[in-house]
Amino acid sequence: MATEDKNRATAAAILPLVGGAANVSSIAHCMTRLRLGLHDRSLVQDEALKAVPAVMGVVDDDTYQIVLGPGTVARVTPEFEKLVEEGRAAAPAPSPADPAAPLTAEELAAQGAEMKAARKAKNATPFKLFLRKIANIFVPLIPALIGCGIIAGLNGLLVNLEWLPSVTPALAAMASGFMALIAVFVGYNTAKEFGGTPILGGAVAAIIVFPGVANIEAFGQKLSPGQGGVLGALGAAVLAVYVEKWCRRWVPEALDVLVTPTLTVLISGLVTIFGLMYVAGEVSTAIGTFANWLLSNGGAGAGLVLGGFFLPLVMLGLHQALIPIHTTLIEQQGYTVLLPILAMAGAGQVGAAIAVYFRLPRNESIRKTIKSALPAGFLGVGEPLIYGVSLPLGRPFITACVGGAFGGAFVGFFNQLGDAVGSTAIGPSGWALFPLLDGNHGLGATIAIYAGGLVVGYLAGFVATYFFGFGKDLLAEFNVSQEPSATTPAAEPAPATATTAASGPDALAKEPAAL
Repeated sequence: MATEDKNRATAAAILPLVGGAANVSSIAHCMTRLRLGLHDRSLVQDEALKAVPAVMGVVDDDTYQIVLGPGTVARVTPEFEKLVEEGRAAAPAPSPADPAAPLTAEELAAQGAEMKAARKAKNATPFKLFLRKIANIFVPLIPALIGCGIIAGLNGLLVNLEWLPSVTPALAAMASGFMALIAVFVGYNTAKEFGGTPILGGAVAAIIVFPGVANIEAFGQKLSPGQGGVLGALGAAVLAVYVEKWCRRWVPEALDVLVTPTLTVLISGLVTIFGLMYVAGEVSTAIGTFANWLLSNGGAGAGLVLGGFFLPLVMLGLHQALIPIHTTLIEQQGYTVLLPILAMAGAGQVGAAIAVYFRLPRNESIRKTIKSALPAGFLGVGEPLIYGVSLPLGRPFITACVGGAFGGAFVGFFNQLGDAVGSTAIGPSGWALFPLLDGNHGLGATIAIYAGGLVVGYLAGFVATYFFGFGKDLLAEFNVSQEPSATTPAAEPAPATATTAASGPDALAKEPAAL
C-alpha cells in the first residue's frame, strides 16, 4: 500500500507542473519515460519537475518525456491517468442557455447536445463504463475492417467474373491478412485500455493465431490456430493485465524489467492455451449459431425488434456490447448478418426528419438544419438528426424507431427465407454500407434486399412521423417562423448565433457514427 501511495504522490506532484489535466492530450509510457502530449508547452515548469524526487530528468521532443526509470514508470503512469481523468471530470460545465429564449434550430440542437451530455453522465455506471472500454478496443480497428472488407468484395467480384486472375491472389492476401492477425490487435488494444502494457497484451493474444498450437491438445482435442478468435484474445489480454499488475506490486523494481514481462506472458499464455482458447471457441461458435438460428426462424420478428430498439440502445450506450459480436461473426462467416438490420434504424431516422421538414413549413430554422444534416443521415451518420431534430422534439424520435422497426422486419424476413444479408465490416451504415454488403445468394440479391429495407425504413419513418409525430401543442409551438422578419422593423434583432450548419454534421463530426 505504501508503494501505491508513493506512486500516486509522484503522479500528483507531476500533474500541476505540466499544466494540469486540461493541458494533457495524450498519455503513454515506454521502458523508462512517461510520454505526454500537451496542448500548451509553455505551461510546463521544467525546473520544478526536475526537482520532484522520482523524476530523473525531462526530454522535450515530439512528446514531453519525463524520465522515471524502469519499474517506476509502469507504476506511476496508471496513477497519473487516473488523476487526469478525475481532473477532467471535475472541470466546470458550461452555463446553460437562457430558457426564455425562442427555440431556434440552433438552440434546439444545443438542447439535444445537453440531453446527450446529461445522458452520458447519468449512464456512467460500472457496466456502461466497461462497455465503453470494449468499444475503445474495437473502434480503432474499424478503418482496417472497412478497407479490407471493400478489397474482399472487389476480389470476390473479380473472381466471379473471372477477370484479372493474376491480381486476385494479391487482393485476397490484402483482404485476409488483417483478419488472420486481428487477435493480436485486439490483445494490444485491450491491454492498453485496461491499464497494462499493450505489447504484452498483443504477445499473449498472438498465441491464439500461432500455427504451432495445432500440435497442442486441450480438453481432449487438438487446438486449431485462431480458435477463440477475438473473444479469446480479449480474455487473454485482460488476464495478462491483471498478472502484470500483480507482478508490479510484488516484484522488486530492480528486477521488474526482466521478471514482470516473463511471468505475464508465461502465466497468461498457459491459461490461454489450456483454457481460454477452448472456452472462447465454444462461446464464439454459440454466438454464430444463435445469430443464424434467430434470423432463420424468427427473421421478421427479430428484425422488427432489432431495428426498432437500436436507436434507444444507442442513446443508452448499450449498442457497444454488439461490437465484439459483429467482429466474431465477421471472423467466423465473413460477414455479420446483424449490422444491415440495425442500419435500418438510421433509415427510420431519415424518414422521420423528412416528415418533420414537411410538417413544419414555417420554421425556416429547423428546416435548414434538416437540409444540412440529411446528406450525412443518408450516409448513416445519424447524430445530427437525432440530437438536432428528433430527440429534442420527443415524439418524432419514437416514430423514427417505428421506421427502423419496419425496415429491420423487411430485411429480417428475407433472412428467414434463406437470403442472408450481411456486412463484411462494422462502422458504416446507410448508403455507405453498399460496398461492404455480402450474402449467400449473390451480390445482386443482397443489394436489392438491403436497398428495399432502406426504402421501407424511409417510408415507414416518414408516414409514422407525418401522421403521428406531432400533437396540436407541438405544431402550435414549432410551426412558426423563428427567424427575424424584414417587415417588422420594430422587433429587436435576433442575437447572433452559430450558423445552422454548425448544429448539423460538422458540429458532431468528432462523435463516431452511431448508425
